Amino acid sequence: MKSAPIVLLAVMAGLAGCASISSLDAARDDIDSAKMRLFTLEKDLAGIRNESKEGMGVLEKTFHADVAAVRKLSADIQATIDSTKTDMQALNGRLDDVSISVKKPAEDLDRYRSDADRRIIALEDRILKQQAMLDELNMKLSGGADPAKREGAASTDNLYVKALDTFKAGDTPAARDIFTRFIEQNPQHELVANAHYWIGETHYSEKSYEPAILAFQEVIEKYPRKEKVPAAMLKQAMAFNALGDKKSARYVLKKLTTSFPKSDESKKAKEMLREIK
Repeated sequence: MKSAPIVLLAVMAGLAGCASISSLDAARDDIDSAKMRLFTLEKDLAGIRNESKEGMGVLEKTFHADVAAVRKLSADIQATIDSTKTDMQALNGRLDDVSISVKKPAEDLDRYRSDADRRIIALEDRILKQQAMLDELNMKLSGGADPAKREGAASTDNLYVKALDTFKAGDTPAARDIFTRFIEQNPQHELVANAHYWIGETHYSEKSYEPAILAFQEVIEKYPRKEKVPAAMLKQAMAFNALGDKKSARYVLKKLTTSFPKSDESKKAKEMLREIK
Protein backbone atom coordinates (compact mmCIF):
# COMPACT_ATOMS: atom_id res chain seq x y z
CA MET A 1 0.00 0.00 0.00
CA LYS A 2 2.88 2.36 0.72
CA SER A 3 4.20 1.82 -2.74
CA ALA A 4 0.97 3.07 -4.38
CA PRO A 5 1.60 6.80 -3.70
CA ILE A 6 5.10 6.47 -5.02
CA VAL A 7 3.81 4.93 -8.22
CA LEU A 8 1.20 7.68 -8.50
CA LEU A 9 3.84 10.35 -8.08
CA ALA A 10 6.00 8.73 -10.72
CA VAL A 11 3.05 8.57 -13.14
CA MET A 12 2.23 12.19 -12.47
CA ALA A 13 5.85 13.21 -12.94
CA GLY A 14 5.93 11.33 -16.24
CA LEU A 15 2.75 12.98 -17.37
CA ALA A 16 4.11 16.39 -16.37
CA GLY A 17 7.29 15.71 -18.31
CA CYS A 18 5.29 14.72 -21.36
CA ALA A 19 3.19 17.84 -21.01
CA SER A 20 6.28 20.02 -20.78
CA ILE A 21 7.85 18.46 -23.88
CA SER A 22 4.60 18.79 -25.79
CA SER A 23 4.26 22.45 -24.83
CA LEU A 24 7.88 23.10 -25.79
CA ASP A 25 7.32 21.51 -29.18
CA ALA A 26 4.21 23.57 -29.70
CA ALA A 27 6.06 26.71 -28.73
CA ARG A 28 8.87 25.85 -31.09
CA ASP A 29 6.33 25.29 -33.87
CA ASP A 30 4.78 28.66 -33.13
CA ILE A 31 8.21 30.31 -33.18
CA ASP A 32 9.07 28.65 -36.50
CA SER A 33 5.71 29.73 -37.94
CA ALA A 34 6.29 33.29 -36.74
CA LYS A 35 9.77 33.28 -38.22
CA MET A 36 8.35 32.06 -41.49
CA ARG A 37 5.72 34.75 -41.48
CA LEU A 38 8.36 37.35 -40.57
CA PHE A 39 10.57 36.13 -43.39
CA THR A 40 7.65 36.30 -45.79
CA LEU A 41 6.81 39.82 -44.58
CA GLU A 42 10.42 40.95 -44.95
CA LYS A 43 10.54 39.45 -48.44
CA ASP A 44 7.30 41.17 -49.38
CA LEU A 45 8.56 44.39 -47.83
CA ALA A 46 11.81 44.12 -49.81
CA GLY A 47 9.77 43.61 -52.99
CA ILE A 48 7.62 46.58 -52.17
CA ARG A 49 10.74 48.62 -51.49
CA ASN A 50 12.26 47.60 -54.83
CA GLU A 51 9.05 48.36 -56.67
CA SER A 52 8.78 51.68 -54.89
CA LYS A 53 12.40 52.49 -55.73
CA GLU A 54 11.86 51.57 -59.37
CA GLY A 55 8.61 53.54 -59.45
CA MET A 56 10.33 56.54 -57.87
CA GLY A 57 13.11 56.21 -60.41
CA VAL A 58 10.62 56.22 -63.25
CA LEU A 59 8.76 59.12 -61.71
CA GLU A 60 12.00 61.02 -61.20
CA LYS A 61 13.05 60.40 -64.79
CA THR A 62 9.61 61.44 -66.02
CA PHE A 63 9.73 64.53 -63.82
CA HIS A 64 13.18 65.52 -65.13
CA ALA A 65 12.06 64.87 -68.70
CA ASP A 66 8.95 67.04 -68.15
CA VAL A 67 11.06 69.81 -66.60
CA ALA A 68 13.48 69.66 -69.54
CA ALA A 69 10.57 69.78 -71.99
CA VAL A 70 9.04 72.78 -70.20
CA ARG A 71 12.39 74.57 -70.18
CA LYS A 72 12.85 73.87 -73.89
CA LEU A 73 9.32 75.08 -74.62
CA SER A 74 9.96 78.23 -72.58
CA ALA A 75 13.22 78.81 -74.44
CA ASP A 76 11.46 78.31 -77.78
CA ILE A 77 8.69 80.74 -76.81
CA GLN A 78 11.24 83.33 -75.68
CA ALA A 79 13.17 82.87 -78.93
CA THR A 80 9.93 83.33 -80.88
CA ILE A 81 9.12 86.49 -78.90
CA ASP A 82 12.61 87.88 -79.51
CA SER A 83 12.35 87.03 -83.21
CA THR A 84 8.93 88.67 -83.41
CA LYS A 85 10.27 91.79 -81.72
CA THR A 86 13.14 91.90 -84.20
CA ASP A 87 10.74 91.46 -87.11
CA MET A 88 8.48 94.20 -85.75
CA GLN A 89 11.42 96.56 -85.36
CA ALA A 90 12.53 95.80 -88.90
CA LEU A 91 8.96 96.29 -90.14
CA ASN A 92 8.65 99.58 -88.30
CA GLY A 93 11.93 100.65 -89.85
CA ARG A 94 10.67 99.77 -93.32
CA LEU A 95 7.39 101.59 -92.65
CA ASP A 96 9.34 104.68 -91.60
CA ASP A 97 11.41 104.42 -94.76
CA VAL A 98 8.25 104.07 -96.85
CA SER A 99 6.64 107.04 -95.09
CA ILE A 100 9.72 109.14 -95.75
CA SER A 101 9.92 107.98 -99.36
CA VAL A 102 6.22 108.79 -99.87
CA LYS A 103 6.42 112.11 -98.09
CA LYS A 104 9.53 113.31 -99.91
CA PRO A 105 8.07 113.13 -103.46
CA ALA A 106 4.97 114.96 -102.24
CA GLU A 107 7.12 117.72 -100.75
CA ASP A 108 9.23 117.84 -103.89
CA LEU A 109 6.08 118.06 -105.99
CA ASP A 110 4.76 120.97 -103.89
CA ARG A 111 8.07 122.80 -104.27
CA TYR A 112 8.01 122.08 -107.99
CA ARG A 113 4.50 123.48 -108.31
CA SER A 114 5.36 126.62 -106.36
CA ASP A 115 8.48 127.11 -108.43
CA ALA A 116 6.49 126.54 -111.63
CA ASP A 117 3.94 129.15 -110.57
CA ARG A 118 6.70 131.68 -109.94
CA ARG A 119 8.25 130.93 -113.30
CA ILE A 120 4.89 131.29 -115.05
CA ILE A 121 4.38 134.71 -113.45
CA ALA A 122 7.85 135.85 -114.45
CA LEU A 123 7.37 134.51 -117.97
CA GLU A 124 4.04 136.25 -118.42
CA ASP A 125 5.61 139.44 -117.13
CA ARG A 126 8.41 139.22 -119.72
CA ILE A 127 5.98 138.33 -122.51
CA LEU A 128 3.80 141.34 -121.76
CA LYS A 129 6.73 143.68 -121.71
CA GLN A 130 8.10 142.25 -124.96
CA GLN A 131 4.64 142.46 -126.51
CA ALA A 132 4.40 146.11 -125.52
CA MET A 133 7.80 146.79 -127.07
CA LEU A 134 6.77 144.91 -130.24
CA ASP A 135 3.51 146.83 -130.49
CA GLU A 136 5.35 150.10 -130.10
CA LEU A 137 7.87 149.07 -132.77
CA ASN A 138 5.09 148.06 -135.18
CA MET A 139 3.41 151.38 -134.67
CA LYS A 140 6.60 153.20 -135.44
CA LEU A 141 7.18 151.09 -138.56
CA SER A 142 3.63 151.71 -139.75
CA GLY A 143 4.10 155.43 -139.51
CA GLY A 144 2.63 155.88 -136.11
CA ALA A 145 -0.81 155.28 -134.71
CA ASP A 146 -3.42 157.07 -132.74
CA PRO A 147 -1.62 158.26 -129.57
CA ALA A 148 -4.76 157.71 -127.54
CA LYS A 149 -5.00 154.05 -128.62
CA ARG A 150 -1.30 153.56 -128.03
CA GLU A 151 -1.61 155.01 -124.54
CA GLY A 152 -4.72 152.93 -123.82
CA ALA A 153 -2.98 149.70 -124.85
CA ALA A 154 0.02 150.51 -122.70
CA SER A 155 -2.23 151.32 -119.75
CA THR A 156 -4.06 148.00 -120.13
CA ASP A 157 -0.86 146.02 -120.24
CA ASN A 158 0.54 147.96 -117.31
CA LEU A 159 -2.59 147.16 -115.28
CA TYR A 160 -2.10 143.43 -115.88
CA VAL A 161 1.60 143.66 -115.07
CA LYS A 162 0.77 145.57 -111.92
CA ALA A 163 -1.64 142.82 -110.86
CA LEU A 164 1.04 140.18 -111.42
CA ASP A 165 3.63 142.20 -109.50
CA THR A 166 1.18 142.63 -106.62
CA PHE A 167 0.54 138.89 -106.55
CA LYS A 168 4.27 138.17 -106.55
CA ALA A 169 4.65 140.56 -103.61
CA GLY A 170 2.20 138.41 -101.64
CA ASP A 171 -0.69 140.92 -101.46
CA THR A 172 -3.30 138.55 -102.83
CA PRO A 173 -6.44 140.63 -102.01
CA ALA A 174 -5.01 143.68 -103.80
CA ALA A 175 -3.87 141.55 -106.74
CA ARG A 176 -7.35 140.04 -107.00
CA ASP A 177 -8.92 143.51 -107.09
CA ILE A 178 -6.55 144.62 -109.87
CA PHE A 179 -7.17 141.48 -111.96
CA THR A 180 -10.92 141.96 -111.51
CA ARG A 181 -10.64 145.59 -112.65
CA PHE A 182 -8.58 144.47 -115.64
CA ILE A 183 -11.32 142.02 -116.68
CA GLU A 184 -14.08 144.61 -116.22
CA GLN A 185 -12.22 147.22 -118.25
CA ASN A 186 -11.00 144.85 -120.97
CA PRO A 187 -13.55 142.02 -121.38
CA GLN A 188 -12.26 141.14 -124.87
CA HIS A 189 -8.56 141.26 -124.06
CA GLU A 190 -6.60 138.14 -124.94
CA LEU A 191 -5.33 137.92 -121.35
CA VAL A 192 -8.75 137.85 -119.71
CA ALA A 193 -8.53 134.05 -119.30
CA ASN A 194 -5.16 134.49 -117.62
CA ALA A 195 -6.62 137.10 -115.29
CA HIS A 196 -9.39 134.68 -114.24
CA TYR A 197 -6.73 132.05 -113.62
CA TRP A 198 -4.71 134.34 -111.36
CA ILE A 199 -7.84 135.32 -109.46
CA GLY A 200 -8.21 131.63 -108.74
CA GLU A 201 -4.58 131.52 -107.62
CA THR A 202 -5.17 134.36 -105.15
CA HIS A 203 -8.02 132.40 -103.55
CA TYR A 204 -5.96 129.20 -103.55
CA SER A 205 -3.04 130.97 -101.84
CA GLU A 206 -5.46 132.07 -99.11
CA LYS A 207 -6.76 128.47 -98.82
CA SER A 208 -10.19 129.68 -99.92
CA TYR A 209 -10.59 126.61 -102.08
CA GLU A 210 -14.25 126.91 -103.09
CA PRO A 211 -13.89 130.42 -104.65
CA ALA A 212 -10.68 129.18 -106.27
CA ILE A 213 -12.56 126.25 -107.86
CA LEU A 214 -15.16 128.66 -109.28
CA ALA A 215 -12.49 131.00 -110.68
CA PHE A 216 -10.65 128.13 -112.36
CA GLN A 217 -13.99 126.91 -113.75
CA GLU A 218 -14.41 130.33 -115.47
CA VAL A 219 -11.24 129.62 -117.42
CA ILE A 220 -12.22 126.03 -118.25
CA GLU A 221 -15.75 126.81 -119.43
CA LYS A 222 -15.44 130.22 -121.09
CA TYR A 223 -11.99 129.94 -122.64
CA PRO A 224 -11.56 126.24 -123.57
CA ARG A 225 -8.96 127.01 -126.27
CA LYS A 226 -6.71 129.16 -124.13
CA GLU A 227 -3.35 127.87 -122.94
CA LYS A 228 -4.29 128.46 -119.30
CA VAL A 229 -6.96 125.73 -119.31
CA PRO A 230 -4.61 122.82 -118.36
CA ALA A 231 -3.14 124.86 -115.51
CA ALA A 232 -6.64 125.82 -114.34
CA MET A 233 -7.74 122.16 -114.36
CA LEU A 234 -4.68 121.07 -112.39
CA LYS A 235 -5.14 123.73 -109.71
CA GLN A 236 -8.87 123.04 -109.57
CA ALA A 237 -8.12 119.36 -108.87
CA MET A 238 -5.65 120.41 -106.17
CA ALA A 239 -8.35 122.58 -104.59
CA PHE A 240 -10.85 119.70 -104.63
CA ASN A 241 -8.22 117.46 -103.04
CA ALA A 242 -7.50 120.06 -100.35
CA LEU A 243 -11.23 120.05 -99.51
CA GLY A 244 -11.15 116.27 -99.19
CA ASP A 245 -13.24 115.74 -102.33
CA LYS A 246 -10.95 113.11 -103.83
CA LYS A 247 -13.58 111.85 -106.25
CA SER A 248 -13.92 115.25 -107.96
CA ALA A 249 -10.15 115.72 -107.88
CA ARG A 250 -9.57 112.40 -109.64
CA TYR A 251 -12.28 113.20 -112.21
CA VAL A 252 -10.67 116.53 -113.15
CA LEU A 253 -7.18 115.01 -113.25
CA LYS A 254 -8.28 112.17 -115.55
CA LYS A 255 -10.04 114.65 -117.82
CA LEU A 256 -6.87 116.74 -117.92
CA THR A 257 -4.72 113.77 -118.94
CA THR A 258 -7.10 112.83 -121.75
CA SER A 259 -7.82 116.38 -123.01
CA PHE A 260 -4.23 117.67 -122.84
CA PRO A 261 -2.04 114.54 -122.82
CA LYS A 262 1.13 116.32 -124.01
CA SER A 263 0.99 119.21 -121.56
CA ASP A 264 3.29 119.59 -118.56
CA GLU A 265 0.18 119.73 -116.39
CA SER A 266 -0.83 116.28 -117.66
CA LYS A 267 2.42 114.84 -116.30
CA LYS A 268 1.75 116.44 -112.92
CA ALA A 269 -1.83 115.16 -113.03
CA LYS A 270 -0.57 111.59 -113.47
CA GLU A 271 1.69 112.03 -110.44
CA MET A 272 -1.25 113.31 -108.39
CA LEU A 273 -3.44 110.40 -109.50
CA ARG A 274 -0.87 108.01 -108.06
CA GLU A 275 -0.90 109.94 -104.78
CA ILE A 276 -4.67 110.26 -104.40
CA LYS A 277 -6.22 106.95 -103.27
